[in-house]
Amino acid sequence: MSDKTSEPAGDLAIDAADDAYLNQIKASTRDPRLSEAAAALKKNEIGAAEPLLRGFLKEHPTDAHALRMYAEVAVRLGRYGDAEKIFARCLQVAPGLVAARHRYAIVLHHLNRAPEMLAQTELLLKCAPDNPHFRNLNAAALVRVGDFVRAIELYEKLVEDYPDQLKVWLSYGEALKVQGRQNDAIAAYRRCIALQSNFGEAYWSLANIKTFRFTLEETEDIRAQLAHGRSTDEDRTHLHFALGKALEDDGLYAESFEQYEKGNTLRRAAIAYDAEETTAYVRRSKTLFTREFFRVRAGSGCDASDPIFVVGLPRSGSTLIEQILSSHSAIEGTAELPEINAFALRLGQRKRIEDPSAYPEILASLDSDGLKRMGEEYLERTRIQRRSDRPFFVDKMPRNFAHVGLIHLILPNAKIIDVRRDPLNCCFSCFKQHFARGHGFAYNLGELGRYYRDYVELMAHYDDVLPGRVHRVIYEDLIENTEREVRRLLSYCGVPFEESCLRFYETKRPIRTPSSQQVRTPIFKDGLVHWRNYETWLGPLKATLGPVLEFYPDAPTFQTRALGP
Repeated sequence: MSDKTSEPAGDLAIDAADDAYLNQIKASTRDPRLSEAAAALKKNEIGAAEPLLRGFLKEHPTDAHALRMYAEVAVRLGRYGDAEKIFARCLQVAPGLVAARHRYAIVLHHLNRAPEMLAQTELLLKCAPDNPHFRNLNAAALVRVGDFVRAIELYEKLVEDYPDQLKVWLSYGEALKVQGRQNDAIAAYRRCIALQSNFGEAYWSLANIKTFRFTLEETEDIRAQLAHGRSTDEDRTHLHFALGKALEDDGLYAESFEQYEKGNTLRRAAIAYDAEETTAYVRRSKTLFTREFFRVRAGSGCDASDPIFVVGLPRSGSTLIEQILSSHSAIEGTAELPEINAFALRLGQRKRIEDPSAYPEILASLDSDGLKRMGEEYLERTRIQRRSDRPFFVDKMPRNFAHVGLIHLILPNAKIIDVRRDPLNCCFSCFKQHFARGHGFAYNLGELGRYYRDYVELMAHYDDVLPGRVHRVIYEDLIENTEREVRRLLSYCGVPFEESCLRFYETKRPIRTPSSQQVRTPIFKDGLVHWRNYETWLGPLKATLGPVLEFYPDAPTFQTRALGP
């Protein structure tokens, strides 16, 4: 996913709102179980609150306040799917319970249910049009559905009314950047730093405008914030990445790598990622998705040809491909859409490995009608992202490479484009990038190399069992002979060549990825070998890439998994 997804600042204010709500329950309820449950939630004692609420709801299944608190238990346990169902039930019983609707909207945000989130925030604003938390949440929902003009209008009024709200300024800056208003975005991020000098995320947001250069004073300010030791680990992570970018721009590559490594080490320690799960997923996908598997399901799925999926690794050039395609009169650019991954999760991705009800194995149990319904659901859920009547649209979610089998089954006429970039260049670009969430593979050079190798292995398998289904773009070929590769790309998509696709940098549209500024300029070749400045430190990456590095851009034949991690 893009490295930032416009988190609503209302998420931070919800603790105070929850405290007020729980205090109200404690003061007003006559049932001691609800009062005790509210007190336990205030202390975040989930183990004490959960049985009290469960027992109470067995006797009073329609009690709105008990449902509201029980949903909150699910939220704090990270079970957002359960929380969504409980909140929906709560609001059926008591549609006027604003505290439940507010929290419900935030849960929908976490579930990537943008249209539903937008609907809930609009209902909240009908109840309290001046509430700053509701206004901010509504702006975040508008960002999620791609309505940046309205979102920016809301943020502008919010920062005018509440000029000291750090997180709102940050969200405002992100929306401005996506809309191409770079100078205004920079001003918003600098306003964040003026409000809180050690706010690492604002420094990284500046660094993440790839064409931005820190002043000498700003670079020294970052060093000072890291030196005084009062920042949180999260702030320090952002500051290390930002300083790495500042030093890289100054040509101080050894110091730059040291900062990138420190940032990655901090980030890796804070997340759970198991590289073996990715490797096992590739192995299971290869076992399931055979030529025979696809042959017996030919003719299934939704026959619409609207979507064009652009897949690969982050920092591979996928945003450039999206921008080129979106410059065609028949193709609309949208964003990195979460729907395919959400389908995979819903189908059972989190269940026990090797279980036939896990994903992707569960796909073997779906009949033709089920596959067709899922394809139709994808089109319906993504419709809100479309702003024109162009017949085709781009879904540029890189990690959808893991779901090529699912895409082919539910949307057999959709186009799938795999963008591949030199392994060392692509992987090191990921290592320099502080992603907002996901991408757990990106914070260790060895794990990065293994992930890239798994990706190549899976795509080589699809080339074998679905020959010609996926169109591959080699980034270096695109840079060296742009017109030839663009013509090949458009031919695969079934649209005629248009000169505008060669002038992609003139196309004005929101772009949500770190490359948003770079693809608004003509193609340049400088980045092709930039990784060589850091080659001295890339030994762990080279070691795990193995034959993938040796044979690039051709994919080596993976007959066994004897290579090991």
